[in-house]
Amino acid sequence: MSSNSPSFSSPIASPPPLDVSALARRCDPSRLGFTTSAELEPLTGVIGQARAVEAVRFGVRIGAGVDGFNLFVMGPSGIGKRTAILHLLGEEAAKRPAPPAWCYVHNFDVAHQPRAISLPPGLALALQRDMRALVEELRSAIPAALESQEFQSRVGEIQEELKERQEEALAELSHEAEGQGLRLLRTPGGFAFAPVTDGEVVTPEQFGQLAEDEKKRIQEAIEAAQEKLAELMRRVIGWAKEGRDRVKEAGRTLLQSAVGSLVDDLRPKYADHAKVLAHLDAVAKDILEHPEDFRRDGDTPAMPFEMPMPSAKQALARYQINVLVDAGADAGAPVVYEEHPTLANVVGHTDYESRFGALTTDFTQIKGGALHRANGGFLVLDARKVLMQPFVWEALKRAIHAREARIESVAQMLSLISTVAPEPEPIPLSVKVVLVGDRMLYYLLHELDPDFRQLFKVPADFDDDVERSQESEGLYARLVATMAKGLTLRPFEAAAVARVIDRAGRMADDSVKLSAHMGGIVDLVREADDHAAQRGADAVAAVDVEAAVAARRRRSGRIRELILEQVRRGTVLIDTAGAVVGQINGLSVLAFGEEMLGQPSRITATARIGSGDVVDIEREVRLGGATHSKGVLILSNFLAQRYARQKPLALSASLVFEQSYGRIDGDSASLGELCALLSVLAGAPISQALAVTGSVNQHGQVQAIGGVNEKIEGFFDVCGLRSLDGSHGVVIPASNVEHLMLRDDVVEAARSGKFSVWAVTSVDEAIALLTGVEAGAVDEAGHYPVASINGRVQARLDELFERRRALSKPEGDKSGAPPAKPAPAEPEAPGTLPEPERGKSAAPAGAPAATAADYVEASSSIRRAWRSDV
Repeated sequence: MSSNSPSFSSPIASPPPLDVSALARRCDPSRLGFTTSAELEPLTGVIGQARAVEAVRFGVRIGAGVDGFNLFVMGPSGIGKRTAILHLLGEEAAKRPAPPAWCYVHNFDVAHQPRAISLPPGLALALQRDMRALVEELRSAIPAALESQEFQSRVGEIQEELKERQEEALAELSHEAEGQGLRLLRTPGGFAFAPVTDGEVVTPEQFGQLAEDEKKRIQEAIEAAQEKLAELMRRVIGWAKEGRDRVKEAGRTLLQSAVGSLVDDLRPKYADHAKVLAHLDAVAKDILEHPEDFRRDGDTPAMPFEMPMPSAKQALARYQINVLVDAGADAGAPVVYEEHPTLANVVGHTDYESRFGALTTDFTQIKGGALHRANGGFLVLDARKVLMQPFVWEALKRAIHAREARIESVAQMLSLISTVAPEPEPIPLSVKVVLVGDRMLYYLLHELDPDFRQLFKVPADFDDDVERSQESEGLYARLVATMAKGLTLRPFEAAAVARVIDRAGRMADDSVKLSAHMGGIVDLVREADDHAAQRGADAVAAVDVEAAVAARRRRSGRIRELILEQVRRGTVLIDTAGAVVGQINGLSVLAFGEEMLGQPSRITATARIGSGDVVDIEREVRLGGATHSKGVLILSNFLAQRYARQKPLALSASLVFEQSYGRIDGDSASLGELCALLSVLAGAPISQALAVTGSVNQHGQVQAIGGVNEKIEGFFDVCGLRSLDGSHGVVIPASNVEHLMLRDDVVEAARSGKFSVWAVTSVDEAIALLTGVEAGAVDEAGHYPVASINGRVQARLDELFERRRALSKPEGDKSGAPPAKPAPAEPEAPGTLPEPERGKSAAPAGAPAATAADYVEASSSIRRAWRSDV
């Protein structure tokens, strides 16, 4: 016999039901060591996430200057990843010095390319205040100096000198014109020349009476005089410009000492910062070049229909300091979480103002983004939100790779605006980027984006659950105390905290684990406090926690109640009493939203003579998922390896979930399906008071499944419709026992003997329990006891084999050997066999005629080949 054969030990009998203590683990309030949560110290750390915390500390420790060692914090939503990471980063950031401050200043050489200046923490804001004070002082000092009597006298002298020079030139031109018989006239439209006779201007009538030669002479003289006048006017314009330059120079000379002294007062404060000193020099030079910008608003009224000029405040904006980030010297390293990671919020942007129908901007409208605020520290982003925003993911990768924060404008990139936009100098970047997201997102990025693997080398994987121990229960108690205090809720009694801990175990579906889903715990704490408020209690009691759980179950119970109603009215056929051959109560789970609901389903099996096929009807109609189909294939192979080692299986069987109209997946029904099939073959009825769940492998071992608590409770609720009598129960895999965290009403029913839960390790234990007949162990000769389940199954399969062999023999053949099977002709369509010509045999000459069994087997082979091709 093979080493995989069943052992020939004692007959396999059904196991006893589980002890009540195994159905749920409850926290003992007396072991918590307090009366109310108000006595406990707040929880400052993270519960049970040693691996993730270690990864975070490593990623933080290795430094932002090392290429690619940014973090991706992953885990399911609601377990407190963001809160935990912000707490851990905050602890580290408090130990580090504050990063440098950054500001933008006007570039007096290239106005649309502002310069970036780095200063020690706190000094950028000081420079901003100093420059604002300087401008305000100059707005008073410069107009006062330019309006002083001394300066006005000097301006008057320059203007008088220019006027005298102009009059002298005009007098000289007039004298020269008189020598030519012309007179220089001043008219409203300017200067003009006219002929003179006997000291009187010649009238047009008199000019018309002159001889032609005289007229010609006068015209030539006038033209020559006008050329000289035009030359004089050009010189007058030059003299005016010279006068303005002299006035400006006089003003510069007057203001140089005042402006210089005010600017020089700032130099000692910023003596260690060459860029600031260079900027102060450029500011002082520009002020002396444009003192008119410091005029008081309203000094120069606009003329009608004249384009309004910028105000003094707008004109003087170029002297301001645009501080992007300056957290101060005592702030420590920044920890920034960007809630809305748009491109503008992450990398910064430039605002625009509408003036007279046009968009305008300057360097003071440059706004920093999260990268600027987090520079020198940590930037935390939600990975899903980053990927959903246009252009953000690529911009973030560019910033990390180039180690610089460059402000980009979507409007400029897409040419949505034509105005000239500032091109601010990029700022060197030293930041640790932390992305927070779920595991699937991490795996997809790791697989599909090569840059991601190079830039985010440190994964921090948060566990869904934590180990349950006395220590972790104590930490959970402190967590509840922290939540109650932080949310200004009532304190929790020890019994109430114990019930919250029990609920955390149920959320984990495990008696040795506690859920790390902090969001669910916070919701439960809030709801329990509300129930305590309705009672008018000063503290939250255990009954409030239980009421909160019951109320939540009630709110999401519509579908559960609908299913129970359909069972009660007989719309859905579920038996909970009696015994039926080939029929079993399987258990499945419905998931909708955050709720999971267990429900029983009737599984039936049929068997007949055939060629070894086990047909999964759900798969045939494409309602079965791949995992469910795999389970059916495994159980068919189990039948072959146990009962058909020496000869082929001669049966065809079918399995189906009755009254299922949706997709079915998972292999948790394979134990029930196999037991139903064994029941048909053995002719042994299965108790309908029991339900079963579990998967099996090819050797008949029962394997763990998910949703075990919901499945047990779902069948318990159905049995409760018809009164529990002690015969009802559920069969589960033994490996699922430690996952049991059943409702109190289920546990109380088990304690009173009205409901039971059995744990099995093999299909033999399960079928013995379901039928009340021993499964039977193989003896030394390789045979099973005749009355056992296995013996009856083996006998039935032997009978089917003999009947199939008998059907396959040609008439008159007395030998025991089965005939050779002819190869079937190629079918015209998948799954069909060609019909033989009427009156002719389909077998080749000299060969026996094909029997019904041959056609069955050929049809099955073709169907399998067609499925493989598809």
